[in-house]
Formats: sequence, structure tokens, C-alpha cells
Amino acid sequence: MKSSIVRPKIKINSTATVVTSYDKIVQFIQAKQTKKSFRLAIECYPVTNEALLLDQLIQPLNPELVLSADDLFMEPVKVKEKIQDNLTEDRIFGLMSHHKLTDFIDEGKYKQSSERLAEQTTKGGLSIIYGMGAALVENVDMIIYVDLARWEIQKRYRSGNYSNWLGENAGEDPLKMIKRGYFFEWPLADRYKKELVDKIDFLLDIHEEEEPKLLSYQDYLKGLEAVAHQPFSLVPFFDPGVWGGTWMQKQFQVGLNEQNLAWSFNGVPEENSLLLDFSDISIETPANNLLFYQAEKLLGARAFGRFGHEFPIRFNFLDTMDGQNLSLQVHPKVDYAQEQFGITYTQDESYYVLEAKNEAVVYLGVKQGVEKAELINALKAAEKGAGFDDGKYIYRHKMKKHDHYSIPSGTIHSSGKDSVILEISATPNRFTFKLWDWDRVDFDGLPRPVNIEHGEKNIEIYKDAEWVERELINPFVIVAQAEGWIEEKTGLHETEFIETRRHTFSKKVTHENHGSVNVLNLVEGECALVTSPSGEFEPFEVQYAQTFIIPATIAHYQIEPYGASKGKTVKTIKAYVR
Repeated sequence: MKSSIVRPKIKINSTATVVTSYDKIVQFIQAKQTKKSFRLAIECYPVTNEALLLDQLIQPLNPELVLSADDLFMEPVKVKEKIQDNLTEDRIFGLMSHHKLTDFIDEGKYKQSSERLAEQTTKGGLSIIYGMGAALVENVDMIIYVDLARWEIQKRYRSGNYSNWLGENAGEDPLKMIKRGYFFEWPLADRYKKELVDKIDFLLDIHEEEEPKLLSYQDYLKGLEAVAHQPFSLVPFFDPGVWGGTWMQKQFQVGLNEQNLAWSFNGVPEENSLLLDFSDISIETPANNLLFYQAEKLLGARAFGRFGHEFPIRFNFLDTMDGQNLSLQVHPKVDYAQEQFGITYTQDESYYVLEAKNEAVVYLGVKQGVEKAELINALKAAEKGAGFDDGKYIYRHKMKKHDHYSIPSGTIHSSGKDSVILEISATPNRFTFKLWDWDRVDFDGLPRPVNIEHGEKNIEIYKDAEWVERELINPFVIVAQAEGWIEEKTGLHETEFIETRRHTFSKKVTHENHGSVNVLNLVEGECALVTSPSGEFEPFEVQYAQTFIIPATIAHYQIEPYGASKGKTVKTIKAYVR
């Protein structure tokens, strides 16, 4: 597989010193200890491998005192009691937490740790406190931050070897662990990280645990600023699923040891990572840090004013080629999402058909004349094992390559087997209410959770076959054309905030960013080249099915067929905030 899609690097031209290997990092830190008494805080994002840090970094530094930051906080049972309203009893859904890290300090334990540090400071030598919250202690001489991308965290939950922060729940149902992360830990840790930004001295990257990299945090922040002025791609995450297909395995030569691949999350900064290339040394970092520190430059003033430090557009693949149907599902209407889950907007979306074969179909809306009560009763009966006659209730439309379907919230939908979908959506991503899952169990042998109670309150039954045909299927309108290119307005429904445009071209095409960050995918053609008319960034090569982001700092850019596609016609799909 071409590395520009699976592990895309972002070249950073500013100079930076990166220290590699645990031995060299130990020596580097020792050289920084210029005081008789030295306090080192190693801050860790939740689910960092702290045992590895102890073995490879902390103990080799020969500290006189080692403290775990966990010892500053309440006991796990008290933490769980405090956040129970956020966790709820639901396996999937919670309520977004607005807690701060200091809300969980145990005053007695904090005082005891502070006293131990003060005593050791009087004696001299190195004291180390590590874990999330390490920098809460006073008079720290150096802060090293160990960061972690959310997809890596989710893999660790699934492994059974890690607990949630202060959770003592290793091996628990991964869906519940992810719920606790999404609704509580990650917003808590992100809030705290942003508070620390001006105090952090070094970033430690141990995504590849045998190849640690230490970098000045100021150099790291300069690197993020450079990202906000050039085209770039995120590091995608590929994940199997019971309905998954084989197309991505063949196309990208990735995940070949998996039985299938269902998803590729390739345009989700909140969960994906970035690979910053400092003089051929790659630093992997959560992409959402770019939102925390460069949001307005990345998003543009209009989108930043509306969404703040959140990236509002999401691209991902759904692969059912030689696989099965997705679950029949619906997304919440915005008022329901706000009231029930504490999020500010919902997952409106669209399906762009990248590939399709055989009799691939999209399930979209209900059949003409279907009554809501009858539909809900049939779904509830199916949950109890009675089966579900989808042909009686759900409208189906045969899909073909390059079709585009709008799916505003409240619309029942599913992608059928034998297709590859580029899903273009608003970012909130956990709020899918499954209505029926074709009587399947998941890889863990448990029935996949359905959410008919939530779904019933959000299904808009007026979205029937006639409405769907008129409003949601292939809404292409030519907005501009000339020799060698056509631009079409398409995609997301008028009730949604994302605009999509498809360009079909055999020559260089000039794009404007419409005052917003642009997210694109090369949906036809082997290769294209993105360039700047004014030379403000280096040429950026993209390959078929690659998602890439153009920050709002780039007002104009050009794309042309390149390499094996030179002289041929190619297509891109572009999304931006209206």
C-alpha cells in the first residue's frame, strides 16, 4: 500500500531537535537537572502505558521519590458515583460531562503527596510524579506530556489490558469503556491539556512504544501552526465489523489479517492522529490538538465562530463489498441530541457511492403509506426474534457508482451489501440509533444493541419514498463549467450545514475555499496534484480514495490530474461549512 494513504506524513520545515530512544531521553533529562532538588511531572493522557514509562524512563532516571498522580484523587468508587449521571445505565449513550480535573482531587491524599514532595525537596535529588494530573502539584521544574490519539485508546480498551482513568475496570465491555471515555474522560483530559499548554516543556510520543520520541513543546506547537497552512491528510484507522467487506483490504493492502474491514475513519480529527515529519523523524500526535491550538486558522472565522474548537465535518468509508447490510438506523434530531446527550448539533450525513456491484441498494426512508405505530410495533417484535419484513416498510433504491444520497437526521437509512460508501457527515459520531440489525450477533457473540426507544422519538415518518426521491437522491446541479471541467453542487440536504461540490476535470481546476475549511476525497482517478497559484505551499499529491484537508488559511488552490491520471478525467468531492 502507498504510504501516503495509510501513514501520510506532513512535512514540517521548521527546525527541531527530536530525542529518540529511552537511553538518550534519560540522558537528556538528566542534563536538564541543574538544581539540587528537581521536580519532574510526566503528564499522561488517560490509558497511557504507565508501566512502560516506569520501566523504561522513570526507574532509569534513579529518582529519590516516585509518586503516581492517581494518588491525588478520590477512590474509583467515589469517582464513579460522582459521574453516574453522565454514564447512565445505557450501554452506549451517556450525557456529556463538564467536570474539571480538580473536581476529583481528594484533599487529604493531595496534602499527603505534597508533604512527601516537600520533604524530599528539602533533602535534594530528583522527584517524579507521573500520570494524569501530575502537574497539579506545586513548583514543578519540568513537565513532559505523553499524548495519545483516541483510536489508539479504543484499541487498548478492547485489549482487556487497560482500565479507564481511575476505573479499575480492565476487561469490561469495551462499549461501556468507550462510552466513559467519550462522555467523561476525553473532554476532561482535553480541558486540562488546554489549560497546561503554556506550561508544558516537552512532548513524549510513545504511540510506537519501542521507538519513543521527545520534542520541545514549543517546536511541536510551531509544527501544528505549519500544518494549518498546507494541505494534509490524517492517519486513517481501519476497523473490522460483522457486516464488513473486502474492498479496503484489497485497495489499500491493509488489515489483511482481519476477517474483513468495515470502516475506515480517514477524516475525523477528534479521533485520528497526525504524523508530523521533522527531518525524517515522525511524531504521531492526536489530530484534535490542531483544533485546540489552531482552530480559527484551520476552520475559518465563520466555522470557528459556530463550532469553536470542534471540527464539524467527518469523512469515513463504509465497506460492505462481499459483506452484509449495515444496521437499519436513524440519527437524532438536533433538539433531541441537545436535550438527551448534551451535544450541540447532530449527525446529519450523506452517502457518496465510491464503488457498487451486483444489486447493491441503499435503504432510505419508508415506503409510501407506512404508519409510524405499525413500523415501531414491527421493529419491537423483531427485537424479540420475530424477524422484520424490511421490504414491507423500508424504501430501497438501487445504487450505482458516483450516486449521492442526502441523509438528514430523522431519516431511516442503511447501506446494503456490495458497496463502498464515502460517508460525509457532521462530526457527532456515537449517536446512531440502531432499529434492526438483521438478527446478527457481534464478534463478541452478543446481540448488537438496538435503540428503538431512542429511534422512535426521532424517526420522521413523512420521509417516505416520494419525499426521498424528490429531496435526497442525486441532487446534482451544475454551478459552473468550461472546457475540461464541470463543478456540481450536490449532497447534503438544505436543512444541513455542510455544502458538497463535485468537480469532474481533465485539466487544472482552481478552487476557492468559500471561507471555510475544505475536506476532499479523490473519488475517481489514480492520482491528482494539489498546488498553490501563489506558491504558498508545496505541491501535494493525492491518490484514489484519499481524504485530505485544505485549511481555511488557503483561500485558493488548484487540483489537476497527475501521474498515471495525466490526460485523463478525474473527480473530487469537496465539503465545507455553508
